[in-house]
Amino acid sequence: MSTKTLLKALFGCMFLTMLVYTAWAGTRQSLLQWGGLAALPDRYWTIATLMDAYFGFTTFYVWLFFKERGWPARVAWFIAIVLLGTIAMSAYLLLRLALLRPEEPASNIWSLRDCGADRS
Repeated sequence: MSTKTLLKALFGCMFLTMLVYTAWAGTRQSLLQWGGLAALPDRYWTIATLMDAYFGFTTFYVWLFFKERGWPARVAWFIAIVLLGTIAMSAYLLLRLALLRPEEPASNIWSLRDCGADRS
């Protein structure tokens, strides 16, 4: 299976899962009535929020996976993102920004080339 096909399957599943679960949760309780973890029916939107967050973490990690070349960094960042979420993701981006040369635009951190590394 090609990488492109794998990515289409991954993001297609994430899209359908969120679409179906959000529609289903909406039939159980209005989003406007969601009170967080305060009451039992609120679990539907709490679960939807957690799913949305972890799918967002997964999306960021897929980009990071292609950006990082070595397996130790890929594994370490995966663990950090799963455990710390946005804290780890913002730390990764701050690190990438710090590795840029002063004359480089910030947009270089988004390219697949490894900014700031292996330079002479």
